[in-house]
Amino acid sequence: MRTQLIVLNGGSSSGKSGIARCLQAELSEPWLSLGVDTFVAALPAAMQASDAGIEFADDGAVTVGEEFRTLEAAWIEGVAAMARAGARVIVDEVFLGGARSQGRWRRALEGVPVLWVGVRCEAGVAAGRETARGDRITGMAAKQADLVHQGVRYDVEVDTAQHEALACARTIAAHVE
Repeated sequence: MRTQLIVLNGGSSSGKSGIARCLQAELSEPWLSLGVDTFVAALPAAMQASDAGIEFADDGAVTVGEEFRTLEAAWIEGVAAMARAGARVIVDEVFLGGARSQGRWRRALEGVPVLWVGVRCEAGVAAGRETARGDRITGMAAKQADLVHQGVRYDVEVDTAQHEALACARTIAAHVE
């Protein structure tokens, strides 16, 4: 069965977005690239710093509320609908809840051929990238480096501390049917 959707899960500044861009260049058919950052940017401004939405603590911790989860569920179903309608989609995700987060995606994607990819990056390397980017809260990358992988099952894993985005994309592409 042809892969319809690729889920890249990794912490902040792990290199998921770079891999997604490289995958779009490497794969022979057109693939849409959507990410959690796209979803968060689409939220009303009032939800981007509230108990009901998403909050970013000074130490890099991220918490989400019920309204966020409701809209996130709709977002996930929408991405699944695009895949079911024939779009090939790369999802750049951060499973803050580890296996529970993957479970939400698995339920929505039932029947869709998915390639689950773990994007690993040593916390110190991700923290250095976070500092260089300048658009993230200090500490987020280190907090998420291992947290997002807890209990998650993957078809393939890549390590961006050891390999450039293009090499990681080529490893992933070799698993795309």
